[in-house]
Parts: sequence; structure tokens; C-alpha cells
Amino acid sequence: MDELTSAFIEESREQLADMEAGLLDLERQPGDVSNLGAIFRAAHTIKGASGVVECEYVENFTHQVESVLDRLRDGRLGVSQALVTLLLRCVDHMNKLVQAFAEGLPTPAEALLAAGKELTAQLLGYDQDLSARGADAETRAVEKSGGGLVATDYWHISVRFNPGVLKNGMDPLSFLRYLVTLGDITGIETLDDAMPAGEEMDAECCYLGFEIRFQSRATKSEIEAVFAFVQDDCSLRILPPDSLVAEFVELINSLPEDSMRLGEILVRIGALTQAELDASLAQQAEAPCAAADQSSALPRIGEVLVEQGLVQPEVVDAAVERQAQVSQKKAAESRMLRVHADKLDSLIAMVGELVIAGASAQLLARGHGGEMLEATSILARLVENIRDSALQLRMVQIGETFSRFHRVVRDVSKELGKDIELVVRGGDTELDKSLVEKLGDPLMHLVRNGLDHGIEPADVRRARGKPARGTLSLDARHDSGNVVIQVRDDGGGLNRERIRAKALERGLIQPAQTLTDQEIVNLIFEAGFSTAHSVSNLSGRGVGMDVVKRNIQALRGTVEVASEEGEGCTFTIRLPLTLAIIDGFLVEVGRASYVIPLEAVVECMELRDVSARRDYLNLRGEVLPFIRLRHVFGIEEPVSARESVVVIQFAGQRAGLVVDRLMGEFQTVIKPLGGIFRRLKGIAGSTILGSGEVALILDVQSLVHICSEKQNGSPQDAARAYCAPQLS
Repeated sequence: MDELTSAFIEESREQLADMEAGLLDLERQPGDVSNLGAIFRAAHTIKGASGVVECEYVENFTHQVESVLDRLRDGRLGVSQALVTLLLRCVDHMNKLVQAFAEGLPTPAEALLAAGKELTAQLLGYDQDLSARGADAETRAVEKSGGGLVATDYWHISVRFNPGVLKNGMDPLSFLRYLVTLGDITGIETLDDAMPAGEEMDAECCYLGFEIRFQSRATKSEIEAVFAFVQDDCSLRILPPDSLVAEFVELINSLPEDSMRLGEILVRIGALTQAELDASLAQQAEAPCAAADQSSALPRIGEVLVEQGLVQPEVVDAAVERQAQVSQKKAAESRMLRVHADKLDSLIAMVGELVIAGASAQLLARGHGGEMLEATSILARLVENIRDSALQLRMVQIGETFSRFHRVVRDVSKELGKDIELVVRGGDTELDKSLVEKLGDPLMHLVRNGLDHGIEPADVRRARGKPARGTLSLDARHDSGNVVIQVRDDGGGLNRERIRAKALERGLIQPAQTLTDQEIVNLIFEAGFSTAHSVSNLSGRGVGMDVVKRNIQALRGTVEVASEEGEGCTFTIRLPLTLAIIDGFLVEVGRASYVIPLEAVVECMELRDVSARRDYLNLRGEVLPFIRLRHVFGIEEPVSARESVVVIQFAGQRAGLVVDRLMGEFQTVIKPLGGIFRRLKGIAGSTILGSGEVALILDVQSLVHICSEKQNGSPQDAARAYCAPQLS
């Protein structure tokens, strides 16, 4: 795939995503003219680009969509739910066509072609011949003029013929008669202010001028062309109807994002003719010569046009604003560079090796001290800056992932017959691109589950004293080095009795078994678990929550659920910012080394006066449970004479880890564990130390869970029960 084709595919997908978001906004705010213009420009850009890469099937279908959008933009069509639904289906079809082009197919598959024909037929139903709507056009003209008769919305033509026009064989009245072929002259005033005294008058000269009110749908250029043969023998000024000012502004906003001068913009939209522009530019060029003694600055062309009365100030201001917008966007685009994801992954990998090499050099420098240690410290600081900059390249805002769910909520809520609003917060929260890509499916499960199971139908909600419209919210924020994403609905919550009954039916729990409310709620994450009464295309097959949990855990994250019956349900996902490189805190137990993610470390202290059987300590009046890592991992070496406690925190819960030695902060590159160790509890990965030894990265969430277990026995016993079977 060449660079041009790749750029077309990527840009088309971005434009289609913008079109989808714009159409969803258009359904909520049908009167948003700027949004409609943006949708049209996106379709126009795709059509033009597909012509450049010679993809006819994308170009032809997009042309049909563009025609309907053009009629929407001109007010010839009204926004309706049915039309928005059709256009959204067209966006989906265009995505499939672009994908077919990306796969190198000369023509799409038969099924895709058939779907395109069906959509085209529906689009043609909205794109009727304009002649069938002549009456509607008149009505719109009345509305644009602010009400009253159409005849009051007229062009104003001011023409002053030169005295020698008759001698050159031109009859001024013939031009007025020809003007009538383009419309109706609703009023005319003959001006004789240039008429000289009788003794000075020449019978072969013309001294008259005319002020004409002209009703026509012709353009300014067409009206000017009437006087083309007498252009050098008259002074002509054509002022458009006031109703066209808003239309000119709208046309300016819908122009393609090309770099154009002010005059070119005004000519393009028909507010100015080329002859008027040329004359104004000539007048502008003469201005500094006339005012050379005063060192006057060259007047702006916009000021000249307004001063001459050729263009309304509002139109000039809109054109200037459009120029600024295009200029700013071009400047921003010139500072951006598209880089293939594989190149970024390769860069991150090399930076990771650089981190390891830097740690090795610093370890060796400790044995020499002095200048060598100072030099390696500077090197370590530079490596850290390079690492942070490299990781920042892969950070993207999660809002792009969130935005796709507007379409999901719209379609699913209509399918279910529910009125549901999606609220998005924290869309600017940044996350590693590799995480964002893998987060889409789990979030999709949670959103569809909330729409189907969570939010009740409108009549049920009203009976419970709730608003008829349900709310599903997506929230994202940073918290202690992690990204927290919450999917919350204001529905009926989880029915614990039904969950318990289903768990008993499937043998997940025993009848005599006592479970807390939270333990009952957590049963929804069991494989194949579902409380749905019937199977639908949305839910009921028992596939979803267990998949969500596995996928999130594969990203070194966690998912938790909290529910209050009758009030709603909240799923909370916690993920690390990146899967590549982290800041760690290095500790030792015996001869083994372990790395604790630095963002989870609260503080460190010496362990004093604690018996071997005691599993908690007093932390400034707070009870802090702790576990000894040597018990967790079965280390039989002698206990150090001086043990330390590392206080860690996860999701608001604190715990202590007892270790032999504290080695300090450590930049570490996460290496994935082999397949045989994937189910290992308490370990999140591994890394290579500067000495070449392997150190294990601790899973803070699992270790905090051990300490917070509400069961008989000490945390040490819980640790053995929790981790030992998986470590064998």
C-alpha cells in the first residue's frame, strides 16, 4: 500500500467518525448550521480524496450522500429522525467501502453492492427535482427576507452612464430591457443630478443615472454580465438583498479548507464579482501613492470593499474569520506528523533497553564513586526524560473511544424502546494507545449490559418515581498513577436474590454457604453467568462479564462492581497508564529482588517490636495489616536482622509488605511472563536489573486484596492459600 492510499484510508476513517458524531449531534440540535456544514465538508472531502486515489465506488456512493446533505444545508430538506438514521447507515456503508479499498478489492463484494443500491434508492427519495418545489422556494425567500412580500427582497442596482455612451453606439434603455429577462424591475428612479445647464448640454450625450430595485434569483455575476458591453462607459454598483447576507455567511463557513485570499472568498460565494474585485484592488494599490507624504499604510481590501458599498460588513467579517480558522488549522496540521504505530513500538522497545543499560551503568558507577557516579546520574536523568517523552508519544485521549458509544446508545435504546441519554465526562484523560485499542470490547459489553439489564423502561421508571429518561454515564480520571473508568447507570441495580438463586442453580455456591452482599454481586463475573429471562441479540447468552474481567486483567487492570438496588449500578475499571515502562521501588527478600510500582508506594518504615505471629501494626493511630513476602513466595532463607515495611495503597485501601532490604527507586521495563506463569497470583510481570538478574514485579492489587480479606486466620495464612497453589 503506497503512502497516498494509506493517507486516504486513515483520513477517510477520521472524516467518517466526525460525520457520525455530527449526525448524532444534528438529531439533538437540528438547527445547528455550523454542524451541518461540517458534516457536508467531511463528505465532500471523502468524495474528493476518493477521486484522487481513483476509488470510484467510494466516490459514487459518497456523491449521493453529499447531494442529500447539500439539500439539508440549503434548507430544502428538514432534519428528521428517519433521515438521520438513513445517513448513519450510509456512514456505516462508507466505512465498509473504505475497508474494501484498504483490502485492495477492485470492486466490493456482491452483498455490499446490494446494500449500497438499497441505500442509494432511499437517498434518491430525498433528492427530488427542485422544480417540484418551486412554491417552497418562494416561501423560503419570504422567510429569509424577514416576512412580507417576496418583492420586497430585491437587488439594488445603481448605474451612472458616462456622457459618451450614446456616441459609442450604446443605448442605456436596451440594457434595462435586457435586465428584465433575468427578473422583475420592481422600482426605478431616474437621476438627473448630472444634467448641465441648457447652454452647456450636448444632445448626443447621456447625463442620466438609474437606481433600480430588481427582484431576481440570478447571481451577482449574471446581473453584472448584463452591463458587460457598457462596463467602460458607466459606473455600476450592485448590492445584494439583505436576506443574502446570512446565506453568504453560511456559504463562507461551508467553503473547503483551502488557503484563499479575502477577495477570492467573496468571489467564490457570489458576494463580489471579479470585475468589482479587480477595480477595488486597483484602488487599493493607488492609495499609498496618493498619501505618500503622510506615510499612510496600505488600506485593507475588506475596508475598501465596505467603503465602496460593494459588500456588507457582516460578510467581510465572516470571510476574515474563515481565513483565520483555515490559517490556524493549517498551522496546527503543519506541526503534526503521522507516524506508523510499529515505529513507535520499536522506539519504546529501544528506550526500554536504554533504561536497562542506564541502570547497569549506574550500578557499576556506585563502585567507583566520584566523577563516574555524577556522570551516570546525569545520564540517568536524561534517560528518564527520553523515556517520558517516548511514552507521551503513545498517549491518546480516551474521549475518542467514548464518542463511539453515542451511536451505540442511540441504536440500542431505540431497539429496546427506551429513552436513554449518554453522559461523557473526562474525555481528555490520556491513556496508552495500546490500552485504548484493547479497551473498546470490555466497555462495549458494559455499556450494552447497562442499556439492556440496568435501565428500566420508561413506564417502570415513572412508577418508581424516576425520570422517564434513563442516564448512562462514562467517566474517566487519573488516580495515583492509574486511569479509573466508570460505567454508571441509574437503573434498577443488581437483584441479589436473583443472582444468588441463579448461582445455586448452576452449582456455583452451596445452599448453606453464607456470602456478603459484595460477594453475591461479584458472582456476575463467573463464566457463563446470566440472569436474563430470555436470550436476545443483546444479552442472555452468559457471555460478557467474565470476558470483561479477563480482558481487563490481561491489561494488568481490575474491574469492580457496586450496586444499590433501585438506584443503579457502577462498574469501575482501573488500568495502569502504560504497559511498557514504569517507575518502580526495588526491594529484596533473601536473595530475591522484587519491584513495587512506585505510584502504589505510600511510605516506608522499620518494623519494630512485632512478634512473628502478629500481622498488623499501629500506623499513627490507624491499624495497618501487613504480610511478609517471604511467606507469600515461600522463601526459606534466614530472616534479616532488620526488616522494613513498605506501605502500599490500591483503590483507597492500604496494606504493608514486609521485606528485608530497601534498594530505592528503580526505572523498570516490564517484561511479560511466559504462558506457563499467566495464572500466577501476586506477580504482574518481570524485569531485568542492571546486574543482569531477573526481578519480579509485584501485583499490588492482589497483595492488598490478601490483607483486606475478611476471613478467619491471619493475612499470612490467607497469602499462602491465595498464592501458594498457583506458585507450585
